[in-house]
Amino acid sequence: MILSGISHAPLSKDAYMVAEDSLVVSIKAAKGDLAKVDLYFGDRVCQKDPIDVFKVEMELVASDMVNDYFECEIKTDYTRVCYYFELTDFAGEKLFYDEYGFSQSISTNRTQYFQFPYLRKEDMISIPEWVNGIVMYHIFPDSFADGKRSISCVEKNIQECDIQYHSNLGGTIKGIEENLDYIASLGANCIYINPIFKANSYHKYDTVDYMDIDPCFGTIEDFKELVKACHSKDIKVILDGVFNHCGPDFFAFKDVLKNGEKSKYVDWFYKLRFPIETKPIPNYEAFAYVAAMPKLNTGNPEVEKYCCDVGRFWIRECGIDGWRMDVANEINHDFFRAFRKAIKEENPESFLIGEIWEDSTIWLQGDQFDSTMNYTFTNICKDFFGTEEISVSTFDARIHKMNRRYPRQVALAQMNFLDTHDVQRFKSACNSDEERLKLGLAYMVCAVGIPSVFYGDEKGIEGTTEPEYRSPMAWDRQTELEDYYRQLLQIRRSTKALQKGNYKTVLCDDEMKLYMFSRTYEDETALIIFNMGNNAEEVSIPNYLNQGWINALSGKEEAGKQIGVEGRTALILTKKGN
Repeated sequence: MILSGISHAPLSKDAYMVAEDSLVVSIKAAKGDLAKVDLYFGDRVCQKDPIDVFKVEMELVASDMVNDYFECEIKTDYTRVCYYFELTDFAGEKLFYDEYGFSQSISTNRTQYFQFPYLRKEDMISIPEWVNGIVMYHIFPDSFADGKRSISCVEKNIQECDIQYHSNLGGTIKGIEENLDYIASLGANCIYINPIFKANSYHKYDTVDYMDIDPCFGTIEDFKELVKACHSKDIKVILDGVFNHCGPDFFAFKDVLKNGEKSKYVDWFYKLRFPIETKPIPNYEAFAYVAAMPKLNTGNPEVEKYCCDVGRFWIRECGIDGWRMDVANEINHDFFRAFRKAIKEENPESFLIGEIWEDSTIWLQGDQFDSTMNYTFTNICKDFFGTEEISVSTFDARIHKMNRRYPRQVALAQMNFLDTHDVQRFKSACNSDEERLKLGLAYMVCAVGIPSVFYGDEKGIEGTTEPEYRSPMAWDRQTELEDYYRQLLQIRRSTKALQKGNYKTVLCDDEMKLYMFSRTYEDETALIIFNMGNNAEEVSIPNYLNQGWINALSGKEEAGKQIGVEGRTALILTKKGN
């Protein structure tokens, strides 16, 4: 038994609440080392000594490159739980594992066991119920629309007082509203909009006024009408919050530039140095050394309150459903705890997403974000579907490692995407191969997490540079690809197993380039088959294929012990009941 490969940490992603009477417990072991794991649990304040314990057999639920993961769910009336593991390897050797380590026999001293001190509902990670059912459509407002199925591509420069506002392509808030029918027809029921507040540049990440809409895009009344129209179509609205930094014309920074060290807003900014210099790079903290984006000091209580008031304002006055927080990994954690509390007070069902490109565990403990942008997902899909650099088994291992990073409810709420306004279009990552793009989309729709489509991907927009991947929406382009997006997104919307189900690998064949996994939720199961090879294959899955499976793409029933899968295609089969 490889003891160094075995680990468990209570009160973490290895042991967490999913209900007031339910704990999910998992343990990690070296890959292929353990044949069986049993968990024993009891009441840690039981009046008997030794205490009564109950056995639960754990299931091997996932494997990555080097580890196996065993998991079980404990349902109990106990509010205080202690537990330990019994480990069995393939040679039949048995060991017990508790807080004190490994032993041949388990101690009767309950204080040596792993502890879950109290199952309090306040400490359970709770994410709005509506989140699992959304399909997100990501809009870069300057590039999307200024009319019904149109974008003028006319540059704007608007002067108000001494401040210049600019846009490149002319997109507006009303343009988004006039195309909500299109967005809804795709199957999307949530829009995430890049910044729309007053800002100097076309991208609007250099905020001038957090309480007003940029004049290039429209007015607050336009935005209120957009949110109202969205909600009438059951579409949620998420805005981009840029609180790591502001723009040079933000009132507080203008005061600093005018009054220097005497400004009452000096402490609104992080590590200012005087006299202020902007060239060749700023001598003050800024976003990525961009002088026009000075870094806000979110540790200052005044700045924290100001930003929380902004968060509250757009929920209270306009009815938005959540925020995506820009450059979240460069802001102090207490700021997000305060911001979360503020927006949840305005609307407990508000959804909060952080822009973090790496592992986000520390932000996803239930006190800061509900979700983060899952760039790990994007990179895995690029390597597998886009460039085909990794094998089926490597893809499977990396996916499982990713899915195991967070508690179940957090993993289900991760914002998945193939591309965004900050990276190349996925079709370009696929070397313009539309079949690869389709495979990537099919996986995103069926994967653990929320699918998000960047505007125009369904039209086949490509691009590797910023002007290209933020190019105008291709309204005049009608393609079969758009129909495929519409079909896949509707499947996601109508299949609970794809929204909330577990994830289990069924087949992983590097030689035939076949990959199959299932997702099950309550009485519904989805079975997803990918043939990454060029040739059609007959897939034998006797434990899965039988009467009652429906091909979600064709609507036809599939039966038998084998199913044919064309080369470079994906099949989605669904079934209700046993």
